[in-house]
Amino acid sequence: MNIEKQYQEDHSVKLIVEVDGDKMSGYKKRAAAKISQRGNIPGFRPGKAPYHIVERTYGEGAITEQAVDMFIDAEYSNILKEADVDPGASGSLENIESLDPPKFIFRVPLAPEVTLGEYTSVRLAYEWQAPDQSEVAAALENLRQMYASTETVERAVETGDYALLDVSSETPELNRTGFATFIRSEERDTEWPYNGFAKELIGLKAGESKTVKHTFPADWDVEELQGKDVEVNVTVKTVRGVTLPEINDEFAKTTGAGETVDALMETLKKDVEFRSQNEYDDKYFVDLIEKVKEGATIKYHEHTLEHEGEHVLQDLSQRLAQQGMDLDTYFKVRNTTREAFIESDVKPVAKKRLERGLLLDEIVKVEKIQVDDDSLNAEFSNSINNLAMQGMDFSKVRGGKKGQRELSQAIAMDAASRAMTRKALDMLKTIAMGGYKPFEEREAEEKKAAEEAAAQQDSAPAEGGEEKAAE
Repeated sequence: MNIEKQYQEDHSVKLIVEVDGDKMSGYKKRAAAKISQRGNIPGFRPGKAPYHIVERTYGEGAITEQAVDMFIDAEYSNILKEADVDPGASGSLENIESLDPPKFIFRVPLAPEVTLGEYTSVRLAYEWQAPDQSEVAAALENLRQMYASTETVERAVETGDYALLDVSSETPELNRTGFATFIRSEERDTEWPYNGFAKELIGLKAGESKTVKHTFPADWDVEELQGKDVEVNVTVKTVRGVTLPEINDEFAKTTGAGETVDALMETLKKDVEFRSQNEYDDKYFVDLIEKVKEGATIKYHEHTLEHEGEHVLQDLSQRLAQQGMDLDTYFKVRNTTREAFIESDVKPVAKKRLERGLLLDEIVKVEKIQVDDDSLNAEFSNSINNLAMQGMDFSKVRGGKKGQRELSQAIAMDAASRAMTRKALDMLKTIAMGGYKPFEEREAEEKKAAEEAAAQQDSAPAEGGEEKAAE
């Protein structure tokens, strides 16, 4: 075969494959035999009719079509290997340019390519600081709220109460019936529909209403509300006062977070710090990857992006299923179509996920990052524990032992992926803080450390023996 490669701007390659006439003749003979075998030609047993009889019965076109299919099935992988092409997805036969001589044109999406650039010179300070005592105190108050008792009261809404509301508006996204909210003294960004809304209820009694006006910022999370002036009518249905538990050892035991107040406060402090650092890390690594991406070159075919988009939709579908909603219903609520939603919402998310994943994969490859067994086992155990806490009963997995084994393998692969990602992010953080060491230097240090540890282990019994002899 003679193969010509033409690289395309969409990160695919056009392969113009010219096939030797004798080679194609062989496939045509095999095709005729196959047609003869599955057909019914009078006077001949299946598969035994001569070529010219098959040609006369079914036509040259039928034989050629079958031969081309057989040629592609048998030779496509050889064509890719001979052309030295790394495919990113299945290619397609774009055209049969001629049959004499046989010349086929294939279009093959290429595997993504990443050039990292000067990534070892990227710098980004890591400036996380532990939260102050006020955030621990706020966490304690949240915990007290969880264990608080409530009762309906015949008075106006006050700070610290729960209120049951009906919210109506000409803006569909703001309509709620039987919506419960807590009137906090402090501000919280997660409050619906905006920070400070609940405080508008202070002074209202059950049965009373109030009209509230608000302007949402242009960068609001909900696209339909961005930059919009809204007016909502709020009706208080029920006011429930809250009685908070006292902070004592008995309360600490009730929460399961400690036997004493001191133990409870220590647990809360660690939890607040853990959450705070995770939030900081999420933003830090997003910013860091973006800085690395500025100096990198990433190439991929549209098919690769579409494949990542399918994963984004699948993730959304699973989250919606937990709320009792499917994608079609979600599109109707959003007043959009599947195609429009993919274009406006899915593709941007898929693009970010894909490019960040490709960058991290390249970091792993270039820096020869490996994950040790302890990290893998820890990640696997965390995954199993999280699933158990979510109520999964592994003994009831479909498919019996085979199903359990397949689930275990899937969890292990996912755990390995997360552990590798964490290693890659740690490497980027080390680089960003100026502590980068090339692979050869890291390898030499690890080898030296292992040799020193082995030497200490070898000397330990001898030292113990001398001490025993001295006694």
